[in-house]
Amino acid sequence: MFEDIIGNEEVKLLLDNSIKKNTTSHSYLFLGVQGIGKKMIAKEFAKMLLCLENEVSCISCKSCVEFDTNNNPDFLYIEPEVNTIKIEQIRYLQKKIQEKPIISNKKIYIINDADNMTREAQNCLLKTLEEPPEFATIILIGSNESSFLTTIKSRCMILKFNPIKDELIKKYLRENYDVQNINDNQIGMFQGSIKYAIALKDKQEEYAKIENLIYSLDKSDIIEVLNNAEILYKLKDGIDDILTYINIILLNKSKNEYKYTGCIEIVENTKERLSKNGNYDMCIDNMVFNMWEEVN
Repeated sequence: MFEDIIGNEEVKLLLDNSIKKNTTSHSYLFLGVQGIGKKMIAKEFAKMLLCLENEVSCISCKSCVEFDTNNNPDFLYIEPEVNTIKIEQIRYLQKKIQEKPIISNKKIYIINDADNMTREAQNCLLKTLEEPPEFATIILIGSNESSFLTTIKSRCMILKFNPIKDELIKKYLRENYDVQNINDNQIGMFQGSIKYAIALKDKQEEYAKIENLIYSLDKSDIIEVLNNAEILYKLKDGIDDILTYINIILLNKSKNEYKYTGCIEIVENTKERLSKNGNYDMCIDNMVFNMWEEVN
């Protein structure tokens, strides 16, 4: 049932077997970095739990049809409102969870980005996790384990998701987006996340110009380097990601050329100054000039 979702084969096998053996839990906590398929796997798992035919590939029963059209009354999906999940949202879940299933034998509740629950919301949810109705399954999805109360974690089956392997990401981009040339620097930016990989696929040209800037530092005079740095002044809105990418390039170069190590600290100092609302153009000017000095 997870054939269209790449990676995390052990988690998928565990969930698949739990359905076949009827050993599913009443509460789960899916943990891992963003963009590695946690939500997709949770929804596919929920669909199977609700399936009336109890078949891995069922697409025709009333429950599956209504699930695919977002109309299944036995399924509730909750996500943050204005960056947080509030106690009112959990109280609504508690109200709905007491109602018996309408189509299926079960009711499934997914709380996405559950690490954004307020403390009040978590304490409210705890009451339901302690004594859930027999027919209910709750799936929490999050990236930051430390954001969850210990009491919440103790009442859930915790499944930890791993970053997607680099080769699988490359294959996915080739087959689905016809992206053929992914270098080690770009792979480093993906951090094992399909979500990040898809977001960055349309920035190939920009990232190529940034690589050209870094590779030109010790081969060009400062005027040419500043000309190559023009791209940085156009990318102010996404500068955090850009600076992270620059440091990935620098880290890879420093493995063979130690002189680039000092540039990493220069970039980190630039991040800090920008976070304190330093003048953008001046911060970039200083960063580029200081990196050029460092390697020449």
